[in-house]
Amino acid sequence: MKIEGQGLLLRVYVGESDRFEGKSLYEAIVLLARERGLAGATVLRGLSGFGAHSRIHTTKVLRLSEDLPVVVEIVDREDRVRAILPELDRMVGEGLVTLEKVEVIAYRHGEE
Repeated sequence: MKIEGQGLLLRVYVGESDRFEGKSLYEAIVLLARERGLAGATVLRGLSGFGAHSRIHTTKVLRLSEDLPVVVEIVDREDRVRAILPELDRMVGEGLVTLEKVEVIAYRHGEE
């Protein structure tokens, strides 16, 4: 797969404990991206954050949280990213989904 030039960055902000069909929501999103042949997906675990309910989720020792913020990032061509949005809408009950245009400088992998 070759991606150069204009692309689209999809970010999905959810909680670590959010679920979809028996799996972690972030894992289900990564599997969806893989099944649909997108270029890749990365899951980032946050140290602290809050969302629509304004509850603080943090890793602080006195307030260990089992529901830390998680961000799933996917970059690919715009048409490929937009194609999964209806499925993503069905999966994400609570959270934030954003899109932004990006310029892809390089997307490489070693020989297998």
